[in-house]
Amino acid sequence: MGRIIQAVLALFSILVALPSGAITVASKNFNESYVLAEIISQRLEAEGFEVERRFGLGGTLVCYEALASGEVDVYVEYTGTLSQVILKTGELTPSVESLNQALGPRGLSVLPSLGFNNTYALAMKASLAEQEGLASISDLRERTDLDIAFSLEFLNREDGWPGLRRTYGLPQTPTGIEHGLAYQAINEGKIDVTDAYSTDGDLARYGLTTLTDDRGYFPQYLAVPFVRNDLPPRARDLIADLSGRLDDARMRALNGRVVVDGDSFAEVARDFLMVEGFAVVQAQDRARFWQRLAGNTLTHLKLTAIALGLGVLCGVPLAIVVFRSPSVSRSVVYVAGLLQTIPSIALLALMIPIFGIGTVPAIVALFLYSILPILRNTITALITIDPLLTRVAEAIGLTHAQQLRHVLIPMAMPTMLAGIRTAAVISIGTATLAAFIGAGGLGEPIVTGLALNDTGLILQGAIPAAMLAILVELAFELLERAVIKPHMLQSQLPT
Repeated sequence: MGRIIQAVLALFSILVALPSGAITVASKNFNESYVLAEIISQRLEAEGFEVERRFGLGGTLVCYEALASGEVDVYVEYTGTLSQVILKTGELTPSVESLNQALGPRGLSVLPSLGFNNTYALAMKASLAEQEGLASISDLRERTDLDIAFSLEFLNREDGWPGLRRTYGLPQTPTGIEHGLAYQAINEGKIDVTDAYSTDGDLARYGLTTLTDDRGYFPQYLAVPFVRNDLPPRARDLIADLSGRLDDARMRALNGRVVVDGDSFAEVARDFLMVEGFAVVQAQDRARFWQRLAGNTLTHLKLTAIALGLGVLCGVPLAIVVFRSPSVSRSVVYVAGLLQTIPSIALLALMIPIFGIGTVPAIVALFLYSILPILRNTITALITIDPLLTRVAEAIGLTHAQQLRHVLIPMAMPTMLAGIRTAAVISIGTATLAAFIGAGGLGEPIVTGLALNDTGLILQGAIPAAMLAILVELAFELLERAVIKPHMLQSQLPT
């Protein structure tokens, strides 16, 4: 077991290594954050810095923890989010100076604002608002008939729905929805009101209007580069050169180019930098569809294969050790079952302070999810073998090790393989969430597609992932036929 642990640690140390000297730029998983991260990335690259992109991370908690732990060096945050969610100072209009005073002990700081205020707003179809006579948030107090759905982050953060409900005395009980999907839902009439960012390009795309915040609840959300204090001074200066160059209208127009016109983040960022007179990187041909698909698929397979391999190496021996004791085996399976109750994205976020972002926390999370079916099937297979076979093996003088090798494991093999197969399929599906912590894979186009409301991009990840699951099922079926006797397969019920 000691050698296995040493091998796992060595594997983790290899996987976590990043290119030497690279500056890691991150973004959250919504359109504007991608655009701003790409602008910063190209600004640095044009001046000779090597940049590692970690775009589409799963929200404020993931981005902040990645920055605080040194996994990323810079991302764009908002002053209201910093004061209300991260620092919890309660300031509605914090200054850069006050933020840096609070962030200094954490080894972090913010640079001067990029110039625009992307505050929260409540949005609905302009035609519906006019028809119902709704112009301000206060007008919603008596409208319990409206279908309201908010992004999950807004629904739970203190400067979102909880405080808004108290300030306005709103009686509704909204449901949660992914931010990118909310616009599609409101456009199709499935919901009436959702939260929005005031600079969203989707507002014009879907003909939405924002309700007036007549009680001044929402604080300022000035966009500021959020950096580590150990970022090279020259890199800080290059990023600071972007301050004050974007107002609300211009940021909305840049966002609109992506979500309405279909321009890429890289194209929008390059054009902005050129207009501002900055040096730009030479335009490079983006990887073709099949190259991107192959790269994402290989990354997905790597995540799944390593996690499943670790699950087999740990789960099978542990099951063999504990199966003879009913109380111990039940306890082990119970603990493994508890791990399955933790939501995938929450487990990934909890891994960040320990393992950072990228492949390592993704593999650890997938490994933990794969343990239950492997353990349960192996233990079940071993304890349900006919006791008569065990007594015969003892009668002919076989030791416990020989019984395992020649009787118990061969008899249990069909059910054990079924557990491993189940773990493999679970890992393939769960691995799509790894993109939220920068691990890549087939979840990457899904996350980007959600940010852009692009069904085609979502399918570029979802369909290959489903096909991988089918191929894995077929591969395990072939493996079973190769290693298990036909009469034993016929006696097994589907698992």
